[in-house]
This record gives sequence, structure tokens and C-alpha cells, in this order.
Amino acid sequence: MKLNQFMRPEYFTNRELSWIAFNDRVLEEARDKNNPLLERARFLAITQSNLDEFFNIRVASLRKMVTVGYDKPDAAGMSPETQLKAIAAATHTMVDKQASTWSRSLQPKLAELNINLKHFEDLTAKQVQFVDDYFHQELYPVLTPMGVDPTRPFPFLANNSLNLALRLSRPEQEGDKRRSFAMVQIPAVYSRVLRLPDGDNQFMLLDDVVRQYVGELFVGATIQETAMFRVTRDMDMDVAEEDASDLMKEIQSQLKKRQRGKVMRLEIESNTDKHIRKRLIKALDVDEEDVYAIKGPIDLTFINQLVKQVSGHEELQFPSYTAYMDPEYSERSIFDMIRERDLFLHHPYDKFNPVIEFIRQAATDPAVLALKMTLYRVSSKSPIIQYLKQAAANGKQVTVLVELKARFDEENNVHWAQELERAGCHVIYGLVGLKTHSKLALVVRREEDGIRRYMHMATGNYNDVTAHFYTDMGLFTANPDMGIDASNIFNMLSGFSEPPYFHQLVIAPLGIRDFLFDRIDGEIRAAKAGRKALIQMKMNSLSDTAMIEKLYEASAAGVEIQLIVRGICNLKVGIPGVSENITVHSIVGRLLEHSRIYSFYADGEELVFLSSADLMNRNLSRRVELLFPILQDDIRERILSLYGLMWADNVKTRVLQVDGTWEHLDLRGVEKLDVQAYLIKHAKELGDELNQVAAPEEEVQDTRRFIPMKAPEQSDQED
Repeated sequence: MKLNQFMRPEYFTNRELSWIAFNDRVLEEARDKNNPLLERARFLAITQSNLDEFFNIRVASLRKMVTVGYDKPDAAGMSPETQLKAIAAATHTMVDKQASTWSRSLQPKLAELNINLKHFEDLTAKQVQFVDDYFHQELYPVLTPMGVDPTRPFPFLANNSLNLALRLSRPEQEGDKRRSFAMVQIPAVYSRVLRLPDGDNQFMLLDDVVRQYVGELFVGATIQETAMFRVTRDMDMDVAEEDASDLMKEIQSQLKKRQRGKVMRLEIESNTDKHIRKRLIKALDVDEEDVYAIKGPIDLTFINQLVKQVSGHEELQFPSYTAYMDPEYSERSIFDMIRERDLFLHHPYDKFNPVIEFIRQAATDPAVLALKMTLYRVSSKSPIIQYLKQAAANGKQVTVLVELKARFDEENNVHWAQELERAGCHVIYGLVGLKTHSKLALVVRREEDGIRRYMHMATGNYNDVTAHFYTDMGLFTANPDMGIDASNIFNMLSGFSEPPYFHQLVIAPLGIRDFLFDRIDGEIRAAKAGRKALIQMKMNSLSDTAMIEKLYEASAAGVEIQLIVRGICNLKVGIPGVSENITVHSIVGRLLEHSRIYSFYADGEELVFLSSADLMNRNLSRRVELLFPILQDDIRERILSLYGLMWADNVKTRVLQVDGTWEHLDLRGVEKLDVQAYLIKHAKELGDELNQVAAPEEEVQDTRRFIPMKAPEQSDQED
């Protein structure tokens, strides 16, 4: 078949609906009785923040398309307007499910353990006095009553701010059926969860405190109705780089504009008075389908604050664990270690410390001449930033690409870019029209036998915080060809260099898609010749239409394709003659699966590549991404073993079905394996190269489906 024969709408799932299905898989974790109770609550909070960002960006983007009359359908045949209607239906269902998960399941179970989120009428006398004092001494001076009338226009409400709407009557309105309208914003400068005295783990929401005393802000008026509500705005930035003489100023300008984006969603309490509802809908200019009536507290991200304040009850959280770090990292120069062999790290099972140590030693080592690095997202107190500044102070040539357009990290990255510039680092912002998403650090060192380049390349960001709960893979190497390629990449990013070719590394948008196509073609040729053909890929999202078509072509030719896709998956399985040889797993568990692995059997050569890129059009066409080969045999075997373990997971894995749904594996009569729990438990042994899972040699060669070592027994999932 020709590639375009696979380009049919019925062969694809809509990207946005696929994302909603992913968020529903996260919501399943909140409903899974096998997870500790407070962790279930955290999963519920994650689904809320995920949904907020989805409206901020994805829904906002579709709305803009509709506004300008763009009606071209996506690969699944859905126009932007059709997608918005489908999204509204799916998210209304999800929001109801979120609310019921909290009110009918999690909150009652917490109450059984005397962890209570109280209303005012349930407070003890001591708690009433505490809340009364707290309101008058802390809250009252900060709160601002905002009346709305012909002389006071409807105020601007910030994205995700929580507000209390009121209808009230005043003495001068006696006999008038009309009511005045006012609002009070719940101040975000305070924790929304207030810990109460007179008992452990007794809490109250700040919004309930404000509601109880709000009458004191409107002296002389009578409060008739109140309703809590929240708005979600368009937070997508349009940065016209080609028109911006100073990209940093343009980003800062857009950050201010973004806060005033159009309202994408209005959340209100389900029992909101109809007059307040109409007033808000009109003032905020939203359609009825954009109104979400919440049966319970609005904005469930407050649960994160609640969980942090719960004292005791360690049994209600995932047990802590210690990531592994080879003692050699503390005993030797990291450059000596890398010069001897490539080094592999699998976070968070392996500590992130060696990456920080790599930059620290580069900053202080007299033999180091230059340090170059790409930064996409870093923590607010990044030690790497401090060492880069130290390197510049020590006279090293320091070049740092800071991606100012990293979504929702723009402000943080502007701050770090300015800090680095003040410290004497050469800061660059990448290429016009392209985000730089690659994860690459290059150290140039003068040694006895000449100049040598040392590199760290990874699938995840240089963020010491997310490295504790994102699963990512990284490689240290001093491979000369890769070193030349890395230098060429930085020269391309900082100047006008256009290398004619790369020796080992592959970058997007210039070549990753074509490179993967070539590897897939090799498997197609093998399958057609009757030889074993196997493709194994792991990524966050799979939505690139051309890549899906290519995988369909490979499947139709007889190539076995195993995909681990955490989130969006626009590919469909089980289409006769098209995708019958494709199986898709999604692992959603304690840790966020973030590593990207691309592996090809290649007639037994078993080529393995790691990458910063997902198989999405934006990654392959509009970002600077990096794909790098694993050349050292032991590391390649370790990654293949890890992939085999992930594929063998049958506890946190959902399998994509022919109808587009995701289902858990049938665990009856089989040994259970939660791969994340297994890797956490065996972090030290795995780090000591005991991670090679025992399996009959013929089985490994035949299917690479590994027999896992015995994992702890777990009860079945909640229906």
C-alpha cells in the first residue's frame, strides 16, 4: 500500500478526545482502592490541574480557529467547531465524575479516619472562635468588596481566581424586586485550606470562611444569595518572533496580555441562583455549554494543600524510597568515569545528583574551557543555574540556550536568562519560529592528549525537582563523533552554522522524522522477506499523522509493533489489514512516564535510540529536538530489559482496544507486576547491574516479553 492509502479519517482518533481519555486514566487512579488514600486524593487534584491547562491552551486554540472561520478538519475528520462540541460533552461528564469521586468516595473515607474538611455549622466552640479571630485579624484587611452597578463596571477576574458572587438588598431598594450584585475575590496569598484547632487534621476551606462573614463587608445590606465561581481564560501566547526586535521584551509583554485572555470556562456551584448565573454568563461572555455546574468544592487543586497539612497517617501515602547512586560518582572525577565508558541513568530510580555534579565539576575544574547547555524547564531554585553562573565567574566560556517560550515557564525562564546574563554567561534564545526542546549539555576540556568533549543527553529536563517523579533516561558520553555533532548543534543554535550532516546525533526539525522512517522501512523490508521484524517505541504522545501512517504501513507489511504511549494516541489498533499488528499500552501510575525510547530489531542488530521528542507534529516539525543512539552494548541491553519490564506491567497498564477505549489487563491467574513499584523496590540492585531480568534465551530472542522477578501481591483494581 502507498502511504496515502492509510490517510482516512476513520483510521484516526481526535487528539483532544484522546487527551481527555488520558486524563480519565489519571482519574481512575483516584478511584483505585489499591492506591493509598491520600495518593488517590492527589491524583484527583492532578486531573483538575490537567483540565485547567487543557482549557487554557487546547480549548483556547480551537476557539481562535472558530473565531477566524478556520474549518479545516483534523486527521479524524472533525472541524474545530465539532471538536469543541465533543470536548464540552466529554468534559462535562468528567467534571461530574471528579466531583462524585471527591464527595462520594474520598471525602467520606477521609472522614472515617477523622480527617475532616468542615463547614461552619460543624465547628466546635473553640474552632468557631479561632475562625472568627482568623477572619477579623487576617482576612478582613485583605478582602475587597466589589459592587457592580452603572458607576462600577464588572471587574476583571484573573485566570483561575476563585470569587464569591452575591445578590443583596439595600435599604434604598426597599419594595424594589431588583437586587444589587457584588463580588469578593478569595485571596490567593493565603492557603485555601485552613487548619483548625481542637483536634488533629481538622480543616476548613478559606472560601467557606469568607462566605460566613461576607456580610461584614457590606454593612447595611442584606445578603440574599451567594455563589462561588471561577473563570478559566485563554492563556495561549502568540509571540510574533519575526516582528520582535527583542524576544525577551516580547515574551514579557505577552505575559501581561495573557492574563486578560477571553474566558474559556465558567465554573459555578451547582445550586447557584438563576439570577447570579445569568449575570455571570452575560458579564463574562460565555455560552451555556461553557458553564460547568460543580457539585462540591470548585477547583479541586486545594486537595494538594490538604494532603500536605495532614499529620501522621504515613500509611495513607506511597512509601518513601531512596534512589540509587553508584558510589563511584562520589569517589572519582566524573570526567574520568565518562572517558572510560558511557554512563546511563534512569530517573527517578537513579539519583539526579550525577547530572548536577557534572555541571558542578565543569564549573570548578581548571581543565574545562567551555560549558554549553540547553535549558527548557528548570526548578525555581535550580542548583544547575548556580553552577553555570559559577562557571562564568571562573572564566569558563559559558553558553546557555534558555527557551523563553516553554509554556507556563516563560516568566521563570525570563528570570533565569537575566540572571545568567548578569553573571557573564552568553545567553541565546534559539531559532525563530522553533522551540528548543532538546536536552543537551556539552563540556569542552583540555587534556594531556588534546581537547575532549563530554556530553550529557537526556529525555527529560534539567529540573532537579521533577527528576524525583518523572521517569527519564540520560546518557553521559565522550564519544568523539557525538561531540562534534553536539558542537555543531550549539553553533547552529547560536549562529548561522548549517552543518551538512551529523555523524551520530539526529535533530528535529531537520531529520528525526525521516530518520525514523528509514528505520521503519528496514523493518518493513525484513517482514516482507519473511524475517523477524519488531518495532518498540515509548513516548508521551503519538499524534503525528505521517508517523501514524508509516506505522500503519509497517503493520500492514507484517511488522510487530509494540507502543507504550502515556497520553495522547491518535492511532487506532485492530483495523483489518492496517493495524492488526500494533499493540498500544499506556502506563499511568505513581510516577509520570516521560522517557522516550525508539528501538528496532534490525535483523538482530537491535538499534536503540533515546530522544527528547514525542511523535507529535510540533516535536518533529516545529521544535529543535534531539535523538541519540545507544552504542554501548551493556546500556543497550539494559534499556531493552527496562522496556521489557514496562511491557510486562499488568497492574498500571491499560491496553488500547479496537473501539478506542483503554482497558486493564485481566489479572486472574497471572503474576502481578507494577513496573514502577518493582523498579523502586529494586533500585539499588538494578543500579548495580542486576537489572537484567532472567528469562530463557529463546524467549528473549523470540518476543522479548520478559518474565519478571516476583513482585508484591496486590489486590484487583476497583471496577
